Amino acid sequence: MADIKIDSKVFQERVSHFYNAWKADKRSGDALFGGVSSIVILMGKVDENPEFHKNNAIHFWLLGYEFPTTLMLFTLDTIYILTTQKKAKYLDQVKGGRYPVEVLVRGKDAAENEKLFIKITDAIKAAGKKVGVLTKDTSKGPFIDEWKKVYADNCKDVEEVDVAQALSAGAFSVKDETELRAMRTSSKACVALLTPYFLDEMSNILDQDKKIKHSALADKVFNKLEDDKFWKTVELPNRQKLPADLDPEQLDWILGPIVQSGGKFDLKWQADSDNDILHPGIIIAAMGLRYKSYCSQIARTFMVDPNKSQESNYKFLLAVHNLILKEIRDGAIVKDVYTKAYNFVRSKKPDLEKHFLKNVGFGIGLENKDPTLILNNKNTRTLKDGMTLVVTTGFSDIQNPNPQDKNSKVYSLILSDTIRVTSSEPVVFTGEAPVDVDATSFFFKDEEEAQPTPKKEKRDSRVGAVATKNITSTRLRSERNTTVDEDADKRRREHQKELAQKKQKEGLAKYAESTADENGVEIKKFKRFESYKRDNQFPPKVKDMGIVIDQKNATIVLPVMGRPVPFHINTIKNASKSDEGEWSFLRINFLSPGQGVGRKDEQPFEDASAHFVRSLTFKSTDGDRYADIANQISNLKRDAVKKEQEKKDMEDVVEQDKLVEIRNRRPAVLDNVFIRPAMEGKRVPGKVEIHQNGIRYQSPLSTTQRVDILFSNVRHLFFQPCQHELIVIIHIHLKDPIIIGNKKKTKDVQFYREATDIQFDETGNRKRKYRYGDEDEFEAEQEERRRRAELDRLFKSFAEKIAEAGRNEGIEVDMPLRDLGFNGVPFRSNVYIQPTTECLIQITEPPFMVITLEDIEVAHLERVQFGLKNFDLVFVFKDFTRPPYHINTIPVESLEDVKEFLDSSDIAFSEGPLNLNWGVIMKTVTANTHQFFLDGGWGFLQNDSDDDEVEEEEEESAFEIDESELEDASESSEEDSEYDSNASEEASDEAEDSEEEEGEDWDELERKAKKRDRESGFDDEEERAAPKKRRK
Repeated sequence: MADIKIDSKVFQERVSHFYNAWKADKRSGDALFGGVSSIVILMGKVDENPEFHKNNAIHFWLLGYEFPTTLMLFTLDTIYILTTQKKAKYLDQVKGGRYPVEVLVRGKDAAENEKLFIKITDAIKAAGKKVGVLTKDTSKGPFIDEWKKVYADNCKDVEEVDVAQALSAGAFSVKDETELRAMRTSSKACVALLTPYFLDEMSNILDQDKKIKHSALADKVFNKLEDDKFWKTVELPNRQKLPADLDPEQLDWILGPIVQSGGKFDLKWQADSDNDILHPGIIIAAMGLRYKSYCSQIARTFMVDPNKSQESNYKFLLAVHNLILKEIRDGAIVKDVYTKAYNFVRSKKPDLEKHFLKNVGFGIGLENKDPTLILNNKNTRTLKDGMTLVVTTGFSDIQNPNPQDKNSKVYSLILSDTIRVTSSEPVVFTGEAPVDVDATSFFFKDEEEAQPTPKKEKRDSRVGAVATKNITSTRLRSERNTTVDEDADKRRREHQKELAQKKQKEGLAKYAESTADENGVEIKKFKRFESYKRDNQFPPKVKDMGIVIDQKNATIVLPVMGRPVPFHINTIKNASKSDEGEWSFLRINFLSPGQGVGRKDEQPFEDASAHFVRSLTFKSTDGDRYADIANQISNLKRDAVKKEQEKKDMEDVVEQDKLVEIRNRRPAVLDNVFIRPAMEGKRVPGKVEIHQNGIRYQSPLSTTQRVDILFSNVRHLFFQPCQHELIVIIHIHLKDPIIIGNKKKTKDVQFYREATDIQFDETGNRKRKYRYGDEDEFEAEQEERRRRAELDRLFKSFAEKIAEAGRNEGIEVDMPLRDLGFNGVPFRSNVYIQPTTECLIQITEPPFMVITLEDIEVAHLERVQFGLKNFDLVFVFKDFTRPPYHINTIPVESLEDVKEFLDSSDIAFSEGPLNLNWGVIMKTVTANTHQFFLDGGWGFLQNDSDDDEVEEEEEESAFEIDESELEDASESSEEDSEYDSNASEEASDEAEDSEEEEGEDWDELERKAKKRDRESGFDDEEERAAPKKRRK
C-alpha cells in the first residue's frame, strides 16, 4: 500500500452529494433514510474470495480503495474513521475539506481500543436515537466482534434502521462521468471476450466436430484475461479497438465465464460451467468483468441449426428485449417496466408466459448486483438518468417440438446487456455484441429458402406504366413544339465535329499499341476445387458405399468401382431422376470443356489430351431416395451459385478507415433526419454529426446502428431543395461502395426530411369559429412556404458545413438545375432527371442515378425518328469495362434541350433511328481497343445519319417527298426496331398501328396526308420543309 493516493477532491464531492441527498430526505419526510441521524459502515477482515457489497462499495466510492478492519461513522456534523495506524497515514489525505473528518487510530492496547469504540457509540447517541446500518452485512473478524460487544453494551436504546436502499439511491446508483467511463471500458472488455474470442473458439470447435467440455471452453476464456497481447490487438465487432489507456491488470472476473448447452440451463448463474460436452444446439454464454472497481455483464444465446420454432422464439425474445430497453428511461417506475414486458409476452405468446423470468435485470456498478434495484413486478423505485443496469431478458426450459436428439428436448433463451439510463433511449454499453438472428445462428445443414413472390414487381411495373402515360402534356403531334433553331443547330454540329475529332485523337494516343491483352476477353483457366485435404476428412457414411451429400464441404461423394470419389458441387452441372419400370435412375451431369452450351464456354481446355467424364448414372429400386438426392444436389448447387454471386458483388467494397470523433467540443448536428438506403428495424429519424475526418449517422434505436462516411470516400455532395418536391435532401455519392446494415452495398447515401408536416392540423381550431372564407387557407399556404424555406436553409447550411469540414478532400456542394431537367426512365419508373455542374442526377426516389460527366466517353440518342413520341439516351463511359447506361422513354419535346445540355458539357453525341446492341459493340471495343480507334472509333455511330442528311439536302431541290412515303419509311424503321429489347412500348404500339394501315391504297394515303397537313396548319411547302429535315 506504499503508493496509495486518495483523491480528496472526489472524496469531498461525493460526500457532499451523499449528505445533500440525506438532508433533502429529512426535509421531505424521511421516506428513504428512515429518519436516521447517523450511519455506521463496518469492514472486517478480507476473505480470499471477497464478495462486494455496500460496505465495500462505500470504500471504493469515497476513497478509491478498500480499507479492511475499518469503521466509518457518518453524522450530519462529522465523519469518524476508526482504523489502524498504518492506514490512518493515508486517510489523513482527506482531511481539511468542507466536511470535517476525524481519524481515530487503533493500537495494540485493548483498553485504549475499547475507549475509541466507546467514543464512537457516544457520537451515535449524541446524534440521535436512530442509527443506519447494513443488516445483511457479513463482515467477520476480531475487530467486528469487539465492536459488536461494545455497541451492545452502550447503545441499547438506539434503534437500528437498514440504509441499504438509501446508500444505493443517494450514493451508488447514479454515476458520474468518471464512473461511466470505467463501466464503458468494462463492458467493451466483456464484448471483446465474447465476440470475437469466444464466438471464434466455439465456431471452430463446431466446424471441426471437436468434443470439448463446458468447463474447458470456459477456462480458455478465463485464461485470456491474462493475455496482454490480446487486449492490445483485439478488434470489436464494429472494427473498433479498445481504449488506448486500458490497463488489463485492473480487469477481474465477477461472473463466470459460464457456458451452457445440451438441455441443462441455469439462467440465475448460480453454478459454474459443468463438465458436460458442448452440444451443437442452443448454446448460452455469460460473463462479467470488473474494471477499476466497476462491473458489467453480458450474455448471449447462440443457435446451431435451429428449427423454425426456436428461430421464432428467439425473434420474440429480441422483441421483448427491445421493448424493455425502450421503456427504460428517466422517471420510469421499475415495476411498470416489468409489467409491460410481462403483458407483452402474455398477449403475443401466452405459451411462453410461464417460462418468462421473474425479473428482467438489476442495478450494477460498484456492486455486481444491487439487491435494492431488482427489475421485477414489486420494486417501486424510480429510474434516474445516470443509473446503470443489467437488462436480462430470458425464457427458461422451453419444450422443443422438434428435438434433434435427447439433449435438445428442452432449451432456454437469454439476452443480457449492460446499459445506462438516459432521459430517452438507454445507451447500451455492450451493444457492439450483435444480437440479431443472422449473427447468432450457425447452419451446418441445408435450409429451404423462401422464394420471392413476383407480385411486387408486377405492381411496380404497372405503376410505372401509368406514370409514363400521364406525364405527357400533349397527346397530338401537331401540338408539340418541333421548331429548330437553325443557327444553334449549325453551331452545335460544328462543335460536335470538333469533339468527335478530339475523341478520335485521344483514343489513338491513349491506345497507341495493341491492347488486346488488357481489354480483351479474360483468359479463362481451368478451375480446380478441393473438397478434402486428407482421407480422414471423409464423412463416416462413405463406408456404406452409397451416395453421400456432404453439406459442410459442398461435396457429393459417389461410389465409383468400389471406391468413394468426391466431386465438388462446382464441378456438377445438374442432377435428374427418372423411372423405368421398377428401376429408378439418377443421372449426374458434370461441367466439362467443349460442351458448346450457352453463349460462353466456362470450362476451357487445359490439356488437349485429357479425358472428361460428362455424366454418371446410378440405378436403384429406391426411387424416393434418388428423388431426395437429386433435390439436395439442386439445392446445394443453388446455394453455391448464390454464395459465389454474393462474393462477386462484394469484391469492389473497400473498407474505410476509422472515423475520428470530435472529443473536445460538440460536433455539428442535423437532427430528425432519415437515411436511405434505410437501416434494419423500425423506421425512425436519427441524427447526422460532422466529425474530424467524416460524418456519422446515428440511429436512436441502438449505438450499433450507425453509418460512418469518410470525407476521403466522398466523390460528390448534393443539396436538393424541397421546391417542387416532398422532401429536402443531402445526398452523398461515394468513390467506393460501403456496407449499410448487414448486407446492403451502396455507393449513394442520402439524408432527408419530409417537407410536408402531416402532424400540423388545424381541424377544429378555434379560429375557424370566427373566420369565414379563405383567410385560414392563405395563412396555411404562407406557413407551408415559410416552413419549406426554413428546411431548405437548414439543410443547405449543413451541407456547406460538410463541404467546409472536407475541404482538404476537395468536397463542394452541388445543386441540381431544375430548369434544365427532363423526364426519363433510367430504371422502371418515370422520373425527373436534373443536371448539375458536374453530374446528371436523379436522387428523389430510389434507385438513385448519379452519372459524373467527366466519366462519359460519348453519348448516343436512339430512336430519333419521325412518328415516335419518345427517344432513348445511352452513355458510354471512358472505362469500357463498365456497361453503358440507358435512360429510356425521354419525351421528344426534350430532344433539343438534351442535345444542348450534352453539347454545352463538351460531350460528343450522335443520334440514330434504332436501338443498338451495346453488349456486342462493347465486346468489339474491348477485344482490341487499338484496332477499334484505327478503324474510325465512334465515327460509325454518326456516319449513317450524316450521309442520309447530305443526300436529303441535295435531293430537296430536285423533288419533294410525299408525306405518305415518310409514313412508309417510318413503318419499316419501326418494324426493324421491334425486335430490340430496349424499344419502348409506345414504339411497338405505333408500329402495330402502321401495320394495320398497310391495306389502304396510294390515293387513300395521299388524301389522308393532305387532310393532316390542313389540320396541322402546314399549307405551304416552305413550312413543310423544316420538319422534313428532322424526320429522317
